[in-house]
Amino acid sequence: MSQDIKPFLQYLEKEKRITRAEACALIVEAIKSSVEKSVMQGHEIEVNADPDSGKLEAFVLLQITDSVADEKREINPSEAMKYSTDARIGDIVRKPISVSELGRIAAKSTQQLINQKFRAIEKEHVYQEYKDKEGDIVTGTVRRVERGNIIVELSTAEAILPYRERSPGEEFRTGDRIRALLLKIDLTQRGPEFILSRANPSFVRRLLELEVAEIADGTVSIAAMARDPGYRTKIAVDSRDSKVDPVGACVGARGTRVRNIVKELNNEKIDIIRWQADPLRLLEEAIKPAKPRNVRVDERNRQIHFEVAEDDMRIAIGKGGRNARLTSKLMGWRLDIAKSIHVPDSVDDQLEQRARALAERLELDLSLVGRIVGMGVTDLSVLEGMEASDFTGAGFSPEEAAQVVAAAAKARQA
Repeated sequence: MSQDIKPFLQYLEKEKRITRAEACALIVEAIKSSVEKSVMQGHEIEVNADPDSGKLEAFVLLQITDSVADEKREINPSEAMKYSTDARIGDIVRKPISVSELGRIAAKSTQQLINQKFRAIEKEHVYQEYKDKEGDIVTGTVRRVERGNIIVELSTAEAILPYRERSPGEEFRTGDRIRALLLKIDLTQRGPEFILSRANPSFVRRLLELEVAEIADGTVSIAAMARDPGYRTKIAVDSRDSKVDPVGACVGARGTRVRNIVKELNNEKIDIIRWQADPLRLLEEAIKPAKPRNVRVDERNRQIHFEVAEDDMRIAIGKGGRNARLTSKLMGWRLDIAKSIHVPDSVDDQLEQRARALAERLELDLSLVGRIVGMGVTDLSVLEGMEASDFTGAGFSPEEAAQVVAAAAKARQA
């Protein structure tokens, strides 16, 4: 006897995205396994499901024999004629059985097995849909809060926004729309677990990529970033097109672009500065409007000691030391800040001193060496590893590049 499962197949295909062929194969396997282990133990069962028509049929397979020794697997010729008029001894006949009358135990175990397999397939489909979105921003709806963790419903999956991945002060209610970074996907025995974050620095990076077209197309790049979630983010940006101001592109007309990001981050402060290859120039940009004085650089330990005027101390250090901490993280250098107590040397003064010292070593014109220092090259050891192409790419003429490389080689031999 056949049974129509077409509506069920249509539901699985539309709501669970499980193809009819895939669903039929699982249904057949589940019914056969559960029936052979319960109400028809010892029988050999054949189950067929047509993906197109939705017809489900089940049969007991019996071999025709003159002397029936096992009624579960054998049948006499006269009985076999009911199911196949041309059947002969030794042939296998298919005795139809009613799928709907296989018994309560068989039906329950079949349903459990089918549901278990469909859940596994559904989870695999969800994983395949989201695995390439790891590290991207996703949008969902807050469904509930469990022990401080926010459960977010995405289009086809549930995700978790842990308390530790939220910015301080953020509160969400059931039904709120929420954007977050898909931080990672953990594969567990229960299926994929989607972990979201709004505190990770990459969340701000992705927001900038969505908001700033110049970052999306690669004209402007984010060279460095440091974040204290909920309070402040410092971003250093660079441009590969001299006609494009990277800071202006990120800020937008009248600050519209950065304002949208600040709003998304619940008024977290965003500092956007121009990237400088030279750490002293980058330091000067990062702590504006404070001005570093009497700067001493320990390149071996990547530490910079500098002083600022008494009025600038609060600006340079920031509330709770946040500005100094973020500047240090942005630069990748340890910072030692002190109050200026004597006549200061500005960064410009120190760079000029370095240029003069390097010009003397290279025996080159000071203006030419000044351009080299402007590239962030302030030491002969750095210059030794550079080639003529490094300088022509930075705007030097081929003749000037050759002159610098030759002078560096000569200085090494001296």
